[in-house]
Amino acid sequence: MIVLVLPDGPDPFEIKLESGVSRGEVVEVIEGSTVTFSVETQSHPPPAYTWFLPYDSIPPPTMSSFAIQAVSREHEGTYRCLVSNGATHLLRLGALTVRVLETLTKPHIVPPSLNLVENASSVALTCQTPHEGAGVLCLLRGQALLPSDHLVLSADNRSLVIHGLRRDDTGPYECEVWNWGSRARSEPFRLAMSYGPDRVDITSGSAPGVVGTVEAELNSSLTLRCRAESQPGAEFHWTLEQSTAVHAGQVLIIRALTWEHQGIYGCTASNPLTQLARSASVRVRVVGPQSSLSAGAIGGIAIGILAVIALSAGLGCFLYIRNARRFSREKAEDPIQEAATPTSEEEPHAESCSNWLSPMYANLPKTQGQVGVKKLFNMTMCSFELLWESGGICCHQLPQSSFMRRSHHQ
Repeated sequence: MIVLVLPDGPDPFEIKLESGVSRGEVVEVIEGSTVTFSVETQSHPPPAYTWFLPYDSIPPPTMSSFAIQAVSREHEGTYRCLVSNGATHLLRLGALTVRVLETLTKPHIVPPSLNLVENASSVALTCQTPHEGAGVLCLLRGQALLPSDHLVLSADNRSLVIHGLRRDDTGPYECEVWNWGSRARSEPFRLAMSYGPDRVDITSGSAPGVVGTVEAELNSSLTLRCRAESQPGAEFHWTLEQSTAVHAGQVLIIRALTWEHQGIYGCTASNPLTQLARSASVRVRVVGPQSSLSAGAIGGIAIGILAVIALSAGLGCFLYIRNARRFSREKAEDPIQEAATPTSEEEPHAESCSNWLSPMYANLPKTQGQVGVKKLFNMTMCSFELLWESGGICCHQLPQSSFMRRSHHQ
């Protein structure tokens, strides 16, 4: 038996690349990885392989496969392999284009150059990366950003435009670049936006609630605090009505309250970037010891004062009458004085005293005849005229003119 071996081939073939991803006619590999090229074909006898490389750093291999360690951008290009059969004199040529994808580095967000204020018209953020072929993804608060009329993305996702800034548009924002082999994400970025001040609230001491009126004891300390939501932090100023003094600061402390500290205190919060200002006020009342007395206690004090005045007047009357009795006795013993008679001017006074109620000192002895002794004296509240006539005592209030008319009888 005779066996005939006929030469044939090589058959058509394709160049295969391990560790790569085919993108149509192009295969992508990751920079720094190890890649292996290989060819498989039917041929008898075995063919010869000749590789044509896009670079000249190594001699062309002559095997059906070869590897490149730590592939880099210089390895990009079209690889060709020529397969030949010396027996059949047939040649086959295969080709493969390779693109080396760089190791992705972190992108960064380009911030706006202007100071941002709430309700501004618009602002643009840009994701900057050197990897032009890489995909870009925008994220807001860690989630993929959904485009809207308020948040508008460009076609390549590398630019974001925010229309009508709101307070909740501060972020954080991130952008991510990616390819089939790696991903890289930027550092979180927050918009520095100015807003406020919002409503101004005033609190007193350690109490958290907002106050409109504060009562504090005389000589005690008082602490008032003003607060308002603002970015950047608001500047605070305190004023007191009908006063030109201005106190700067969020906290107003009065160490020892006096009556002059009463009034309405106003706090103004202002933001120099937004050019806005808001105010609030609180009424401060100082409570002293006398303010705690009831109406009955005040009436009792007034009655007590009047009683002291009445006792003082009674004591003065008593001392005067006692001296007057002594004087009348001496006058009765004096014959010259016994002959004296009262003038007609004094009689109306004696008659007016007889119409009074029972005298205060009813046990005084009566004298012979009508001998009148008059004395005028001033007290704090009013003037009194005292008459001692025939043993009777009379006290009554006289107008100021009576003192002027009768002063010559003393």
